[in-house]
Amino acid sequence: MRAHACTVVVVSYRTGAVLLDSVQAALQQDGVQSVILVDNGNSADTRTAVDALAAEDNRLIVIRGQGNVGFSRGCNLGVRYAKTAYVLLLNPDCVLRPGVVNRVFAVFDDAPQAAMATVRVENPDGTEQRGGRRNLMTPWTCLVELFRLDRLMPNHPHFQRLNLNEAEPLDKVTAVQCISGAFMMIPTETYNALGGMDEDYFLHVEDVDLCMRVAKSGREILYVPDAAVTHVKGTSRVSPFTIEWHKSVSATKYFRKHFRPQYPDLILRIISVAIFARLAVRAVPITLAWIGERLSSGAGK
Repeated sequence: MRAHACTVVVVSYRTGAVLLDSVQAALQQDGVQSVILVDNGNSADTRTAVDALAAEDNRLIVIRGQGNVGFSRGCNLGVRYAKTAYVLLLNPDCVLRPGVVNRVFAVFDDAPQAAMATVRVENPDGTEQRGGRRNLMTPWTCLVELFRLDRLMPNHPHFQRLNLNEAEPLDKVTAVQCISGAFMMIPTETYNALGGMDEDYFLHVEDVDLCMRVAKSGREILYVPDAAVTHVKGTSRVSPFTIEWHKSVSATKYFRKHFRPQYPDLILRIISVAIFARLAVRAVPITLAWIGERLSSGAGK
């Protein structure tokens, strides 16, 4: 049995006020030895509030000065400071519920062969969030999700959706193929043995890549339905087009990395073109919606 001690690693970039809620909730968890906040770039007000919290609680360690190195590199940087048996990668806009960390410790005690674990990732209204548990991203599962081919044969194992939040809710700890980087608890030795996050990904899909490498190692990822975290989302001041751009770039890298042996280069090029074509179609509406939200929030102050 590993020691019940965990280091929480939070990578933050222009997150906003919810970052303080996230860090404080993590520090209040039993079993959390330290919280490593990798500050890739936050506002002066946020930095001041974080520094005040760090002055009150020496378990909070703030890493600055590296610039915006992205999520993967930020995670790896934070994990280097971990001196505990477990690390918890936590999004800066996620707020842990009481007892979550200890619950996951108990799951690892019962399943020491597991490589990673997550909990139910919820929206603020309590509904299960899209992407918290899912199937691994492959060219085929993306096609099924995009065109909802699961409706043709809903019970066929090869026609399962990518995201499982609309599937039957689980009532016991269950192995899943892929989880979200919003909440990933992993034994530190396992994280290091896997090589950590792949730093070729700047933002997004790095969590899917890690899950793919776990699958290739033959180990399990566990979903714990009776513990939860609230993922606020939408608090970042970064343009959604920038986020979608990084998603598209990362998805293209992911398919090239993991599917080049199985799929001809022509198919992978077509997939890349389709990814960026989808981005082009969505660019204007998502940017206009973001500008409208910014203007309305500014007018309301």
